[in-house]
Amino acid sequence: MTLIPENLKYTDEHEWLRIEGDTAVVGITDYAQHELGDIVYVELPPVGKKAEVKKAFGVVEAVKTVSDIFAPVSGEIVAVNEALAADASVVNREPYGQGWMIEIKMSNPADTGALLGPAEYRKLLGE
Repeated sequence: MTLIPENLKYTDEHEWLRIEGDTAVVGITDYAQHELGDIVYVELPPVGKKAEVKKAFGVVEAVKTVSDIFAPVSGEIVAVNEALAADASVVNREPYGQGWMIEIKMSNPADTGALLGPAEYRKLLGE
């Protein structure tokens, strides 16, 4: 069974979001990392770049495929997980912890209203 923390919001593209004030921490879900397989490279945007809701902000490269990562909310990217450049496999081991990808200072917190709660995400996955 897929790990789906209760304190997060989710997208139908399998990103997760944790709200910390006006900032959103973003990564990919346990389901996504499992489907991708062994992650070997993560391409993330520079700090200061604008993220647009439902637009790609980066790329995850796994042994068997390459996949875009989509922003769950709009705003300015204020932090990037630089540790992933040295060891992208941390996303496989800790998708909700050390495997986070970016932090976005939300320009429109109402964007979060379109995201899925844990129960809705489980339903999307057919669990």
